[in-house]
Formats: sequence, structure tokens, C-alpha cells
Amino acid sequence: MNLRNFQDMISKIKYILFVILFAVTLDVAAQNSQVLYYMNLPQNHLLNPALKPSNTVYIGLPVMSGINLNINNNFFNFSDVFVKGVVPDSIVTIFHPDYDPAEFMKKIKDVNSFEPEALVQLFGLGFGVGRDLYISLDINERIDGNIALPGDILRLGFEGNEQFLGKTIDLSSLRGDIKYYREASLGFSKNFTEHLRLGVRAKVLFGIAAASIDNRSLGITVNDYYTHTLNAELDANFSAPLNFYLSGQNTIDSVVFDDSRFKEPRDIINYLLETKNMGFGIDIGAEYKITDKLKLSAAVTDLGYIKWKKDISNLKAKETEFLFSGIDLLDVYNGTMTFDSLGTVLLDSLKNNFYLSDTKTDFTTNLPFGVTLGGSYNLTKNFSVGLLSYTKFVGSQIREALTLSANLNIRNVFSTTIAYTAMNHRYDNLGFGIAFKPGWFQFYLLADRIPVTWNKIKSEDSTIPLPTSWNTVHVRLGMNLAFGNRVEKKNDKPMLMVQEDPVPAKKKK
Repeated sequence: MNLRNFQDMISKIKYILFVILFAVTLDVAAQNSQVLYYMNLPQNHLLNPALKPSNTVYIGLPVMSGINLNINNNFFNFSDVFVKGVVPDSIVTIFHPDYDPAEFMKKIKDVNSFEPEALVQLFGLGFGVGRDLYISLDINERIDGNIALPGDILRLGFEGNEQFLGKTIDLSSLRGDIKYYREASLGFSKNFTEHLRLGVRAKVLFGIAAASIDNRSLGITVNDYYTHTLNAELDANFSAPLNFYLSGQNTIDSVVFDDSRFKEPRDIINYLLETKNMGFGIDIGAEYKITDKLKLSAAVTDLGYIKWKKDISNLKAKETEFLFSGIDLLDVYNGTMTFDSLGTVLLDSLKNNFYLSDTKTDFTTNLPFGVTLGGSYNLTKNFSVGLLSYTKFVGSQIREALTLSANLNIRNVFSTTIAYTAMNHRYDNLGFGIAFKPGWFQFYLLADRIPVTWNKIKSEDSTIPLPTSWNTVHVRLGMNLAFGNRVEKKNDKPMLMVQEDPVPAKKKK
């Protein structure tokens, strides 16, 4: 990468950052859909392998059977990034000179995280065998990202160096990984007693690309004259087709995506079907029927890992002192520095603190796992109420979501749910799901976060509606082929044959 290309890359960073800021304002507390759990849809076995759909057979077609999107941050929402300006009906963004950064800083926590996730179901198959055995096969394409930023690094950026002069900023909570992988799973569920049903799903994971930070120790000391000393024991690991070019001091000069490996469509296909980065996972679930109306359920999902061995690059941070007058976005607000210039200085400083390791060391990433606890009560044959708790463990952080839902399931012809969820200290999360099956085709659409109040922003002759406060999005939609309709059978008891007393024989005279 030459200097001009490097400058072009820097100029694009503000647009990329703007898109990221837009994305991370959409927040969910959990990967799974709280709305989906009690709906009569085959996909709910992905949330708890013990759940058995009412369809005898279902087939999920590539892409059409399910697209699931989650984007998560835990510290600010849509209305904190896009705010009303001084001019009536105008809107300003976080980088506008009229934006008040002090208002944004009120949202900063000690550890600030965002976790974009996406799942595309490539194929799904489920069918019943015998009286109560259910077998499922699923192939999903997944992207998981988990980034945690210490609050002080954001305070340093928005508020400047003065408050940190002579101090060391502890950034040991900085962590991050993002991975793109394929998941192939085989699941079984069966009644083990009259009341207890157990399910398990084993997964084989094929990693495609990943980046991961192994942070054992990290701190920045703000010295006199605002120089900064970086103290770090930190590695950045990559599994991707990247070429790293070094400067004369053996530090990183530039990074280039190796597009020479993807000249033909078959090259892309071969790369996507690579199996060298392999891992394993498991889901375990249970459902217990206390009475015909009351059921309890529990599941542990996404226990697993991926071992990355292909296209490995290892970067290591070194202790160094660098001249830099602060990662100070205030210079952008007051006009003394452009965002392009700030980005150039920042990247120049950071890339001079990493060197490429001579060895290519394999690394491992773990899946963030979740624990589900639920209960449902049937008020009528088709209508039930449900309570669902989902706890997600991401590194040392915990996400909790608690959902109360009303569910209408008319066999497998029609299903709908209205849900209310409390999560991430917010209590305005409404969800809705609907599914209908005209014939063999089953269509569904779910949303776990529906904006209730909206602002109207005028732009020239048009009006743009924007959510007043929107920090969550979870959308799932798709289409299944579904056949048959399983009807719960009561336990048959053997018929008792009562033999009548024989007519007494006449006594002999």
C-alpha cells in the first residue's frame, strides 16, 4: 500500500466510523429472539433443542428459511448520536460542531461494549420419528463480534488529556474478537418420562475469518508535554488473507487484503468451504410438563470454540513512548484539526507500536454462550402466557433479558406473539411475531424491538421519521416448507377386561 492509498484509507475512516456508530446504537441484550421462543415455528428448536415443533416434517430452504440480525451496544442509543439541531426540524450528528459532547459522556460506562451478530440459515431439516423422537439438521452461516472499550479511552478522546496528566490509564478491560464461521449441527430430542423431554444438538464449526485481541495488560501514561507511554502485553491475532508490510524498524507500515487469491469465482468458493479452522459446540435443553397447562423449560446454548490455524498473522504490542497530543476529538469540534488529520495521526501512532511476530501461532476463540429459563401456562387450548429469562455470557460481561409474552398458536396454521422485555436497564422493549401457513409454505416475521415514539425531521421538501429513542434491533424473517401436523396424544392405558361371574351351575340333586 503506497502513501496515497494509505491517505485514501484514512479519509474513509470517518465514514466507516459513522456507519459503525449508527450500527452500534441498535442494542440487544441477547442473541436469541425472545419473541420466537413460544411461537409454533420449527426455528425455536435453535433456542432450545428440547422444543418439538408441531410439524411432522419441515424443510428450510437456503437463505429463504431464516435471516437473523442482532446489533448490540450497552451505553448509548440512536437519539444520542442523531440529535435535534438549533434550526427547527434539523438534525446533527455526533461529529457536528453544534453537538455537545458532554451529553454523550454521561452515557459512558466503565466498560462499553457492542456486539454485532448475524445468522443466515443455509439449510434446515426436521422430522419426527416414531412416537416422540425428533431429529433436526441445520447449517447456518454466522458472524459474531464482541468488542469492549474501557470508559477512560473514550473519555480521553472526547474530553482531552488534562484530567489524565501524570496518570496511567488502565485499559486492561479492552477486549475484542470478530469471527465469521459456518455451523453444521445435528440434534435429537425425546421424551424420557411422561413429563420430561430432553434435547441435545452437537455442532461442528468451520471458521472462515477472524480477528482477536489477547489483552493481558495494557495502560497508557500521559506524561508532561502530553507525550504518551504505552505499556502493553497484548497480541492481535488474525486468520484472514492479509499481507502485512513492515517498515525499517520492523513495525507495521501497511496492511493489504490479498485479493490476488480471489480472481475466479471458484477461488471464493474454495476459500469459503475451507475446513482447516475447525471447532465444536453443543446445545443442551429440557422441557418439563408439570400439568397439561403448565410447562417449564431450560437450555444452555452455544457452548463451543474454534481453533484458528489458516492464514495466521500475529501482531504484538511493545512498550514504547510516542509523541501525540492526545486522542482529542475536541480538536475536531473546535475546528483546529480535521477528522481526517486526527485519524492519520492516531493510526500512525498505533501502527508504530506493533510488530509482526516471526512465528505463526494458532489461536482459539470461544463462543459467547447463553442460559435460558422459561415457563408457560395455557389459559385455553390455543392461548398461553409465557415468562422467559435469557442470560448471555460474553467474556466477563453478562447480558440479561426478561420477557413476558402472550402467545396464540392455532395448530400450525397461524401463530402470533406479543412480548414485553426488560433488558440492559431499559423497560420500553415491545416485540411482535407472526407466522401463517397457507398450504405447505410457512411465512414468518419477528421483531424484538419496535420503536414506539418517533420524531419528524424535515430535509428539503421531504420529512424523515426517526425513532425518538431506539437502542435495540432484532429482526428475523423467513419461509419454511412444513408438512403434517403433530397432535399430542394422551398416554393410552390398557383396557381392563372385566369378566362377569359365570352363571352358577345348578347343584346336582
